[in-house]
Amino acid sequence: MLNQGIGSWPARRARKTPDRIAVVYDGRTWTYGELHGRVLRLAHALRALGVARGDRIAYLGPNHPTFLETLFAAGTLGAAFVPLNTRLTAPELAFNLADSGSTVLVHAPGHAEAARAAAVEARVHHRVVLAGPAEDGALGYEELLADAATGPLDEAVAPEDPCMIMYTSGTTGRPKGAVLSHANITWNSVNVLVDTDLAHDEVTLVVAPLFHTGSLNMTCLPTLLKGGRVILLGAFDAERVLELIEDLRVTYMFGVPTMYDAMAALPRWETADLSSLRTLNCGGAPVPARTIAAYLDRGLAFSQGYGMTEASPGVLFLDRDQTAAKAGSAGVPHFFTDTRVVLPDGREAGPGERGEILVQGPHVMTGYWRRPEATEDAFSGEDDGRDGADAGTDAGTGGRWLRTGDIARLDEDGYAYIVDRVKDMFVSGGENVYPAEVEDAFLTHPGVAECAVIGVPDPVWGEVGRAVVVLRPGAGADEDELLRHLRGRLAKYKIPKSLVLTGELPRTASGKIVKAAVRDAYANGPDVRPRA
Repeated sequence: MLNQGIGSWPARRARKTPDRIAVVYDGRTWTYGELHGRVLRLAHALRALGVARGDRIAYLGPNHPTFLETLFAAGTLGAAFVPLNTRLTAPELAFNLADSGSTVLVHAPGHAEAARAAAVEARVHHRVVLAGPAEDGALGYEELLADAATGPLDEAVAPEDPCMIMYTSGTTGRPKGAVLSHANITWNSVNVLVDTDLAHDEVTLVVAPLFHTGSLNMTCLPTLLKGGRVILLGAFDAERVLELIEDLRVTYMFGVPTMYDAMAALPRWETADLSSLRTLNCGGAPVPARTIAAYLDRGLAFSQGYGMTEASPGVLFLDRDQTAAKAGSAGVPHFFTDTRVVLPDGREAGPGERGEILVQGPHVMTGYWRRPEATEDAFSGEDDGRDGADAGTDAGTGGRWLRTGDIARLDEDGYAYIVDRVKDMFVSGGENVYPAEVEDAFLTHPGVAECAVIGVPDPVWGEVGRAVVVLRPGAGADEDELLRHLRGRLAKYKIPKSLVLTGELPRTASGKIVKAAVRDAYANGPDVRPRA
């Protein structure tokens, strides 16, 4: 095949296992042969609309088979796929569409209003609606497929060509589009296959949003590459997830801590049949110790990792055999990944020292879309003496290391423990305070459901901690009790000087707490009670 990108995967799978089930959604199934046929039709339809090599095609909607069809069709044509966050407002969507220069927007009917407004503002050429009446200039998805050609289509696509543009969550400032090449996505999938031992009979439940890099690139695409079965769920529902695990004998899933906590909080958690599960992978945020313990108590191989959109995303992974021995660790680098932990002066951090994680490997992005200065800032100025080809990275980044902005410490065995974000750390009385450590201590209290800790100005200490806490339903703990809970668990300078009880914390669609929004809402205000 001329196509060396992931757009060729459905065709390659169809010639090997055409009758094996590829996708399950809402009680329906699609074989690899059927998936290939629909991808080919969509690629022909998009080409008829004028989509050519190098163009961008955007998608807006919940998890659905058409997400994968659009991704693979874009790759078939040599176009780049742009998945959009379904929680964004119309102006935010318009920014991503305009910034990427997307010429086609495929969207679910439930997002029609925002899609219409965003497409007009961003001057998108064509809007394609997945179901319902094609109105206001939109084209019908199924109608396009029905009228499309079915002949072979093999566009020359090189491994280094752009595969997708994934916009960062934008928790601070404007989001940036991380350009992931076909090689980036492929090497990330290879890392997952090597380190997670995915099998040809894998049954993977994809419940986290596919526009989230962990859901798409750590579970869905590696499963399809291996020839397993992907079960798509449109939205997370803890009860429904347990039902699907039991009924469809799910073997593998990815989620963020809040999802796993919600499942473990259900009354039927203790009796649910989870015997089919081989691997539960968790990412998106540091995993609380109590979450790890809840799954270990059920005898599950609960593992976690660490990654970022710019690395496609896998960086570190804790093998399930080490779940108990290294509880709380994000693991060691993936097989084809190299990492360093460096101090502010550039020296390598020793065991126990806290430094920034740097990452290098063939899965690291080629750069930020049309942001050369941001790309330059993202990579350290040093390299390891290898050129881009030898290092397995894009020639534009050479052998340099990607700066993650995350703080970790290594133990004596080289296992990494994520401490916090560089930007979330604050200094109190000359001491560095890492909010994630404080938050984890709060979560050991049985009444605490969620917690976010921020630094706020203080005339004596420079900055002190403020905790924003969500209690479990029915919990009666007050501010004094919660703060007393930390005494003896943390050094005095780490214990927040004020605490706020609230009903919920602002989160991104992928489940991450938006610290910038927490600061905006709780850094000041009459509802804050200062502590001595």
